[in-house]
Amino acid sequence: MPAITVPDLTVLPRLEPPALGARSRPVRSRTTAPSGFEGDGFPVRRAFWGVETADLDPFIHMDQLGEVDYAPGEPKGTPWHPHRGFETVTYIIDGTFIHRDSMGGGGVIANGDTQWMTAGSGLLHIEAPPEELVMSGGLFHGLQLWVNLPGTMKMIDPRYQDIRAGEVSLVSSHDGGSLIRVIAGEVGIHQGPGMTHTPISIVHASLEPGAQIQLPWNPGFNALVYSLSGSGQVGPDGVSITGGQLVVLGAGDLIEARAAERQESNTPSLELYIIGGQPIREPVAAYGPFVMNTQAELVQAFEDFQAGRLGVIPSTSHHGL
Repeated sequence: MPAITVPDLTVLPRLEPPALGARSRPVRSRTTAPSGFEGDGFPVRRAFWGVETADLDPFIHMDQLGEVDYAPGEPKGTPWHPHRGFETVTYIIDGTFIHRDSMGGGGVIANGDTQWMTAGSGLLHIEAPPEELVMSGGLFHGLQLWVNLPGTMKMIDPRYQDIRAGEVSLVSSHDGGSLIRVIAGEVGIHQGPGMTHTPISIVHASLEPGAQIQLPWNPGFNALVYSLSGSGQVGPDGVSITGGQLVVLGAGDLIEARAAERQESNTPSLELYIIGGQPIREPVAAYGPFVMNTQAELVQAFEDFQAGRLGVIPSTSHHGL
């Protein structure tokens, strides 16, 4: 799991100690993500399965992509498809993905990169592995998070951010045993590079065996902790968590997690994807690739897609660039 790592965590700034009287967020629920397939058939885990919509707000959907070690000829992506009304945040931990869209945009994201696509008023896009990866096979692992937009922003112009691995803010935990990557939002005084329409924070934390973290967290945000791999505990009561499980936390000022003293040989650390945001608290009408506020807006989105108003597939479309 390369993402971005640092050989010596002591060279990094450390998280500030929790403020006096800071409240640790308790665990409200724990769910296990079921496995499925997406696009042309690549394996995913549905991270938000079984979680109440109100607990997710402002998030809509999240898939763990892989982790899979493809044989030659096996890597797969998605066909061309539309989006409207929200943002996709794609974080590639291992491997490479290519994005193209009906507006002529595109790019390559690889180990530790994040692509932030604000679909807004709508477009068509495709995500696929590069031809060389299809030919050779190899490891692929990532996450895609859907972030809702408030009604006043659902029809804004599409926008992209490519956040390279070297641009994320790197911080060490108090005990020096955890690497904290701040991708968006704030963790204490540490700011991530992601520019967000909806106020959110995104962190990827790697905890060595026995290490712990205490992340200051905006008390106005919700808080979700998803385990990519490894085992450990979350919250003041030490609720256990392992790969593919999501924990919803209650109110408080900080997020606590600890890695188990012993980890499996194939998962040497506890890998956590931690997200939270300011709830939008608006009606959600979602179907497939469209996330709107009303059924009438959903109908309009489908009509616009069918009429070609969300763009057309370029005649030179292929899986490479």
